[in-house]
Amino acid sequence: MAAEFDVVVIGGGPGGYIAAIRAAQLGFSTACIDDWSGADGKPAPGGTCTNVGCIPSKALLQSSEHYEHAGHAFKEHGIDIAGLGLDVARMLARKDRIVTQNNQGILYLFKKNKVTFFHGRGAFSGGSAVAGWRIGVEGAQKSELTAKHVIVATGSTPRPLPGSAIDNERVLDNAGALALSVVPKTLGVVGAGVIGLELGSVWRRLGAEVTVLEALPAFLGAVDAAVAKEALKAFQKQGLAIHTGVRITKVATDATGVNVEYSDASATAQTVRFDRLIVSIGRLPHTLGLNAEAVGLKLDERGFVAVDDDCRTNLPKVWAIGDVVRGPMLAHKAEEEGVAVAERIAGGQPHVDFNTIPWVIYTSPEIAWVGRTEQQLKADGIAYRSGSFPFLANGRARALGDTTGFVKMLADAASDRILGVHIVGPMASELIAEAVVAMEFGASSEDIARICHAHPSLSEATKEAALAVDRRALNA
Repeated sequence: MAAEFDVVVIGGGPGGYIAAIRAAQLGFSTACIDDWSGADGKPAPGGTCTNVGCIPSKALLQSSEHYEHAGHAFKEHGIDIAGLGLDVARMLARKDRIVTQNNQGILYLFKKNKVTFFHGRGAFSGGSAVAGWRIGVEGAQKSELTAKHVIVATGSTPRPLPGSAIDNERVLDNAGALALSVVPKTLGVVGAGVIGLELGSVWRRLGAEVTVLEALPAFLGAVDAAVAKEALKAFQKQGLAIHTGVRITKVATDATGVNVEYSDASATAQTVRFDRLIVSIGRLPHTLGLNAEAVGLKLDERGFVAVDDDCRTNLPKVWAIGDVVRGPMLAHKAEEEGVAVAERIAGGQPHVDFNTIPWVIYTSPEIAWVGRTEQQLKADGIAYRSGSFPFLANGRARALGDTTGFVKMLADAASDRILGVHIVGPMASELIAEAVVAMEFGASSEDIARICHAHPSLSEATKEAALAVDRRALNA
């Protein structure tokens, strides 16, 4: 006999496990199905983000930054280190421990909130909104569930490079790039997006000669142009070789490396050889194995589960969230959608504003932004005022020894309402939160300019950028 639940969530990534917890908090009998397994075969919920994405990449970014600082920056602080060494195996072991702690934390939260967890692959097997949707679980313990509501949160998978198979030996996806046992002498990265830049930065800091090949003509084209220009300058100074306007024509592997043939922006044919090649050209919605056709679940022309603004699918009481639906593929966007759907099932009317979802690239310097870019405002003919403040003039940044970048604020010319905030520099990932709160509450640049910020702090750069909108910055 099938186990019956009010809500069944298929997928235990950030969107899925958060949706399950919120549904349980609201009093629904809830189950979550997830098939990720650790190296020991035990359940490892958390999806791509926890297992081979956000969490392990940040662990390696932190470790590699420590290594680079120890080798290059500590001398300026009067700290001399002799015989600096690198133990990649120990670094990876630390990363793996952090991942496991997060996996176990999710399982603890399920238990605490009385969410029933099923370790396996969930797929539709039939049913209806009236009789209940039937979900089969394939795994160590085969199960059949019936749900009044289903939330699809199956995430995404790496987009392959045409003509080049991912083997995670020579040609790597994000999972392979996070598990290299030795630092390659030469490393190619296809794609100058978040994943490519972060993982390229990790291995560059640890000693690899890194070349980034980007198909688009502009570097970080979705980012504010001034921020992208500053970031490119910083990355090139660090030693990242970045080529834009690249068209890859052939990738060939052998026992010792990878040959990449491509044409550059001038259409000149090039051939380069790498020890390893990371492919990071985006991600695709993961619907394979969901058995959507069994119940008539509609997918759009790009393979995403088709949903409305409230994450409803074409099927009554079937919802979808996160990477498997439209919108930015961001863990925090998936979490917000998961909470919203659980509350809609309970009869609430929550709202997720895509205009105030922050974006972050955890390189050094960090890059973070929320809202509109200057080029978007110009294209739409929106009158605005702009204010910027450099970290070079910020006392805390000087003390940190990290003065690269700036904070830039864009405000409506008539109302002064903040339209976008763009940061490149130290701790941008943390500083952007103030901008998100401000925009959610409809703040003006004058509001931020009038708020007292602690001194000395990096956040003072945000206040000064707000002052600069009215051409009255005090420290620049």
